[in-house]
Amino acid sequence: VKYGGSARAPPQQCQRVEVGDSRMAGFRLTGLEARKVFVRMLSSGTGGSDAAVDAFDPAKRLCKLIISCRQASGLEIELDHSDLRVTPDVAERVLERLDNAGMLAYRFFEWARKQRRGGCAHTVRSFHTVVASLAKIRQYQLMWDVVAIMRRQGVVNVETFGIIMRKYARAQKVDEAVYTFNVMEKYGVVPNLAAFNSLLCALCKSKNVRKAQEIFEQMNGRFSPDAKTYSILLEGWGRAPNLPKMREVYSEMLEAGCQPDIVTYGIMVDSLCKTGRVEEAVFVVQDMSSRGCQPTTFIYSVLVHTYGVEMRIEDAVATFLDMQKDGIVPDVVVYNALVTAFCKVKKFDNAFRVMDDMEGHGITPNSRTWNIILNKMISLGKDEEAYRVFRRMIKRCQPDSDTYTMMIKMFCENDRLEMALKVWKYMRLKQFLPSMHTFSVLINGLCDKGEVSQACVLLEDMIEKGIRPPGSTFGKLRQLLLKEGRKDVLEFLVDKMKILIQEPLFD
Repeated sequence: VKYGGSARAPPQQCQRVEVGDSRMAGFRLTGLEARKVFVRMLSSGTGGSDAAVDAFDPAKRLCKLIISCRQASGLEIELDHSDLRVTPDVAERVLERLDNAGMLAYRFFEWARKQRRGGCAHTVRSFHTVVASLAKIRQYQLMWDVVAIMRRQGVVNVETFGIIMRKYARAQKVDEAVYTFNVMEKYGVVPNLAAFNSLLCALCKSKNVRKAQEIFEQMNGRFSPDAKTYSILLEGWGRAPNLPKMREVYSEMLEAGCQPDIVTYGIMVDSLCKTGRVEEAVFVVQDMSSRGCQPTTFIYSVLVHTYGVEMRIEDAVATFLDMQKDGIVPDVVVYNALVTAFCKVKKFDNAFRVMDDMEGHGITPNSRTWNIILNKMISLGKDEEAYRVFRRMIKRCQPDSDTYTMMIKMFCENDRLEMALKVWKYMRLKQFLPSMHTFSVLINGLCDKGEVSQACVLLEDMIEKGIRPPGSTFGKLRQLLLKEGRKDVLEFLVDKMKILIQEPLFD
């Protein structure tokens, strides 16, 4: 194929307010029918062959039940009535699909654990999924409650604390991340080099490399750093970006007797490319090759991507072909980098040829592949082309949260709310749980069109699923409700919000 050319306990549940409640008068007077229609639309379900398959898949049946449950306080009752026995494997699959809804994941987790017939012995992976889900919505007290259960069952490990440190750092709670490392022994886990590296990595990836360097220097005598330790710091300084400090850490690494490995080289190439020093990055690749260290597909993907960003399409293609000539089989990451390069120069035909080549080599384009094309088309205002690509995508690949968010946002921004709702309905029919961003773009779109009642229903659904709305989204809806004199509805939503704004930091 030629690519060139044009071609806390669970939180107290707020009393459910029914449509007849006086606080919902605003809904009843201005949009009851709209609410009914919208609620029906929000209800998920499948048809045809999908339903036949789901009938034999307990994980999918449970997900369908959980996602379609409009009243969170009644979830456990509905689960009991399902009479489904949950095995550890089924629970693991359900929890993974509820990753974006921490409170729903937690309620299912607790229900499964306390089933009448002995309960479900959750796997460590399930525990970790719930810990991460709760941390994502900043329900830290519940997160630590789950860790306490793990301690009682003897399954808490270094990875558990690595997840928590990572989530705290991502939320810019640096002191809490360090606290987590220091409290490990209280839970019967001895901090080792892997845990130390996890702390440094969490800090560096959250743009707190100076704090990571400080901790490294404070604890250097407690742990003997390895190549991974230094590589983490190298990546942190490279992302800062602070190349002089990166080179200083590299020199310290060599002086300590740690030889750079393939990961170290990859980090250096990536850091140089991100600072526009692609020629220097190529020199590093040549140097590592001369030392008998063969470049990885990751390194080639970084080079191809960088050439693409710089609109040096010929160099991007040449690098891709050189990789193949050297006997390195490209993976989906490298192919995606090449797709990005062609999209950057608006050569969509070539991007689709790359996808054909991928499939010809037994590599299935993933959602990221399609999202690259969709994102570029949308940025160019090619809405119809993007929608055609989306329809083609759903026949061959499961869209992810980014896909749905992009499409809904595109239609909302182009005053095509009915199409945004169509994409939303399809997403719910596929039992895909919307992320915070997906909810937000549609709520904002509804607000912009004056569909305040529907926006309120959607916000309530979002809160019921344990997803915290961004302040900007809630603020926009708040202003509209006040403008319409619907203070009662606002108070109802604020009461709902109170269960999600608690942030106990430690156990």
